[in-house]
Amino acid sequence: MTTSTSVKKPKPYRDIVVIGASAGGVAALTALIQTLPADFPAPIFVVQHVAADSPSVLPQLLNSVSTLSVRQPQDGETVAAGVIYVAPPDHHMLLEGNQVLVTRGPKENRFRPSIDALFRSAAYTYGPRVIGVVLTGYLDDGTSGLWSVQRMGGLALVQDPHDAEQPSMPTNALEFVAADYVVPLAQMGPLLARLTQERAPAKTRLPATELDLLQIELTIAKQGGGFELGIIEKGKLTPFTCPDCHGALTQLIEGKLIRYRCHTGHAYTVSALLSEVTESVESMLYQSMRGLEETKMLLHNLGMHFVENGQDEEAHLFFRKADETGQQARVVHDSILKHESLSGDLQFERNKFT
Repeated sequence: MTTSTSVKKPKPYRDIVVIGASAGGVAALTALIQTLPADFPAPIFVVQHVAADSPSVLPQLLNSVSTLSVRQPQDGETVAAGVIYVAPPDHHMLLEGNQVLVTRGPKENRFRPSIDALFRSAAYTYGPRVIGVVLTGYLDDGTSGLWSVQRMGGLALVQDPHDAEQPSMPTNALEFVAADYVVPLAQMGPLLARLTQERAPAKTRLPATELDLLQIELTIAKQGGGFELGIIEKGKLTPFTCPDCHGALTQLIEGKLIRYRCHTGHAYTVSALLSEVTESVESMLYQSMRGLEETKMLLHNLGMHFVENGQDEEAHLFFRKADETGQQARVVHDSILKHESLSGDLQFERNKFT
């Protein structure tokens, strides 16, 4: 009689690294990548905010200092260990199964590629195997994604804000995520090399509603269509509209973090939404001033026409209206000079007012 014994499958390693950076990120990534060993055992996925209409030279820059292969992925490419994948301009980079997806889904926080979209896809696909890293940058792209990484059992690493060229992104991340490690850039490479040698814990069990929302947001990042996917029903409908497409915004809550998605798919944190709205106010004020100044010019031209035809009373009326319109334009101009572009980063300036 023979007996069979079951062999327990070893736990996987923490072998998926996702990194997000914005302003100051090129220098930070260059410094970080050159400290990684040639036998680094995990793939690394990098989102660096770049202009949509300019080719990215980041892969070439990183290749010049890295012992690892650095490239922009092709849509559907199989993930390989020891490769650094850099998101191409104007495209999201997502993870699904063992593949890298390159898509043009709706922007998040005004960006494509989005750090949050990459981080969420990694968290949903690989759970506790993920190590999320937020580096230097403005505003708070990456905070929501890092929250998802940790929520799904992964590790949250944040560059020490005092060490960052632009501390807002790391500071925002630390405001809403209890990071597992907060280190200066010089320590990040050795830390990643050590953490990727650790076994990942068991998968975190989350409520079905959270997993469903995460899956919907990943589908939106791939193809859009938030309305058909039911995103409106997943949060609280608000009176606010999307600065990009003017669609209705629904409010989503992640821990202490407030986010918004419109029914077409654009997404904003409350900080990014405030920044976008205040910028649009300035644009509208300039449009109002332009309209008033054009009205003044037309009124003055009509006044001159009546002068040339000897109709002094009519001319006086149009010149008076032109002066009144000019005064209104100056009021709008003064409002523009006083207008502030604001974001949630205002909270970090609170010490200035106390």
